[in-house]
Amino acid sequence: MTDTDRRVRPPRPLGSRAARYPAPAQAEAAARRLALRHPERCRLREVGRSRAGRPLLLLSVDRGPRTVLVVGGPHPNEPIGTAGALRLAEVLLARPTRPGLSWHLLLCLDPDGAALNAGWLDGPLTARRHYEHFFRPSFEEQPELLPAADAGRPPMPESLALTGLIDELRPFLQCSMHGVDFGGAFIQLTAPVPGLPQLFAASVRRAGIPLDVDPFDAVGWASPFPGTYLMPPADGAGRSRALPDEPELSTWSYAGRHGGVTAVLEVPMWAVDSVGDGRPHPAADRAVGAAARALRERAEELSGLLAHVPAHTRAAHGELVRAAGFTLEFCPSVAEEWLARWCAEPLTVSRVTTAEIVAARIPLRVASTVLRLLADTGGPTVEAARGRARDIVTESLGRLHHRFGARWVPVQEQLAHQVRAALTAADCLL
Repeated sequence: MTDTDRRVRPPRPLGSRAARYPAPAQAEAAARRLALRHPERCRLREVGRSRAGRPLLLLSVDRGPRTVLVVGGPHPNEPIGTAGALRLAEVLLARPTRPGLSWHLLLCLDPDGAALNAGWLDGPLTARRHYEHFFRPSFEEQPELLPAADAGRPPMPESLALTGLIDELRPFLQCSMHGVDFGGAFIQLTAPVPGLPQLFAASVRRAGIPLDVDPFDAVGWASPFPGTYLMPPADGAGRSRALPDEPELSTWSYAGRHGGVTAVLEVPMWAVDSVGDGRPHPAADRAVGAAARALRERAEELSGLLAHVPAHTRAAHGELVRAAGFTLEFCPSVAEEWLARWCAEPLTVSRVTTAEIVAARIPLRVASTVLRLLADTGGPTVEAARGRARDIVTESLGRLHHRFGARWVPVQEQLAHQVRAALTAADCLL
């Protein structure tokens, strides 16, 4: 019997009666308690500092020479990553030591970004509150992404801490713990892992969430089994021309220099069942065309609303402004690709649903950021901009919930699946 054959029980982290995502300070406190409670197997150390000076903490379980590196919190709007790293440590410590194996869990790769999202975690976990506190940095400020050689900028300290860990630990497996706000679960791999795709799909079914069979993040990628996607080689073949996050510039691929495989584990907060529908869409060109035009129009409108943010707010909250501006900048190229390529191809219900979700989600993210940036600014023009941004938030949330039937996935189910997936990936590679 493998580790993953055993039941991963619905967790209750941090002593709460129902599972929740831990805030950054809670995650650190929980990790310290684990290290104190299990000194013979567990240790906590600082492996670097963020740009703002926050510690990057690594929780290690056991001391075997074969290592797994788990990266929690790579995207700050996906709190499942840190929660998953902590829950995985709890599961490992509840089981006997596995000879020759050790696990190393980086609690949060982007603690600065996590601090900007933390307001959501101490109240009701509703979609509206999630976006009221939403922050996701631009690609250049995401620590998992390494700059190109000709980018003219050095890697961020968080990125250097992660690549340093990879060089130190030489993991045979790196698990990057991600989440999606609306959609389904899927896994991205830097190399094939025999047996994993089928077991991953079984774990998704067990969690009662949809398996995303045609996700936006993996358009054009090879898929050995529904829900599993292989990152393209270093020449970038198969990448969407609209997106700049080339896998070969990622810390995901960095593990390959030591022979390691990276598994990017995605699990939804709000499930949309139609992303699991691989049948042909009966009117894909019309639906995708409408989504592309809606995205382009909303981006133009939101660019005008963002212009109302005053200079002093831009200076004080530059990361929010840069994130919103970057998101709006790539909207036209996404819409153009949909109109030029997607509308000319037969598409699945899953792919069309993904496009429609993106067309609602991006305006929702930016409009929410605009509201956050305009919160302390007055005047009739600004009030009108705030009113329009609020309307876009309400319209987008209504579409996501009513058009797609989005439903909340309890945190314990998100965690149970993500932990199973990480343990299963390790089992398949051992």
